[in-house]
Formats: sequence, C-alpha cells, structure tokens
Amino acid sequence: MPVPRPGKRIPENRRCEKELTVPENNSSHPSVYQEEFKMIELDFSKGDGLLPAIAQDYKTGEVLMLAYINKQSWEETVRTGNATYWSRSRNKLWKKGEESGNVQKIKEICIDCDNDTVLFKVDQIGGAACHTGYRSCFYRKIVKDKLETVGEKIFDPEKKYKK
Repeated sequence: MPVPRPGKRIPENRRCEKELTVPENNSSHPSVYQEEFKMIELDFSKGDGLLPAIAQDYKTGEVLMLAYINKQSWEETVRTGNATYWSRSRNKLWKKGEESGNVQKIKEICIDCDNDTVLFKVDQIGGAACHTGYRSCFYRKIVKDKLETVGEKIFDPEKKYKK
C-alpha cells in the first residue's frame, strides 16, 4: 500500500493493531496513563537494551526519523508525552527538541509483533525532525549511482545549534 502524500490523513484501516493513544496534556494525568503502559512489556533484552523507535508524522504518515530507546527513555516518553530517545553517540538520554525546539509530541504509539520496536506517531513541532535541518532524516534517495536530495530543508543547523 503506498504511503500517503504530505497533507493527507492516514486512513483508519491503516492503523496499527497494538496502538496506544496518548491523551493531550499527559503530564497532568500521568497515573491512569502510566498504568496502561505498565501492562506493555517491551523486550529490552535484545540489542543491548536498545530498541528501534520510528518517528512518523501522525497526519501524513511520512517517516521522520529512526532512533533508539532504552527503558529509561521509554518511561520518560510515556511520562511526558514527548519523544525521548537514547543517544548512542552521546551515551545519554536525548529529549527530542531540547536544544532545537523541534519537539515531537506523541499522538499514538504502535508496538510491533515481537515487542522490540516502537512506532511513535508524532506532531513534529518546528517542522523539522533531522538535525541537518530537513523535515525528515530520509531526505535523500539513491538515483542511479548517486544520492539525490529530495527533502525540504526547514532550518540552518549552524544558526539553530549551540557550538
């Protein structure tokens, strides 16, 4: 089935089976929400405790990025309703948008059949998910024998990030 073009809503029949919807303003009602997630047992025994986390635009279905979560970042994501990952390069918790302002508000969470990969359907605040300034980290495609830029650049990283 083709991926919807930007601006198109994902049809109801394309939603995931293990879907958890994140209520608005999660931090004000954490107890009920977190109880629901305690019943979800992700399998952190694989991949040295890191699981792939795919971020997808909740309106269009566009894949924005792939990152990794550990148990701590999963719990922080659930607690706050904002995507939090584990930075493998910095070896620390990474609250998406903490420096750039490009926060990912969780709208839905889908979990794969093996409980070892998550799909965060997000509202991408600030328009860009990629640290290079593009809307998506997948802004290039292979055309014949070279890479072609096909994505939209939203900001200049030199101006956005502190040195």
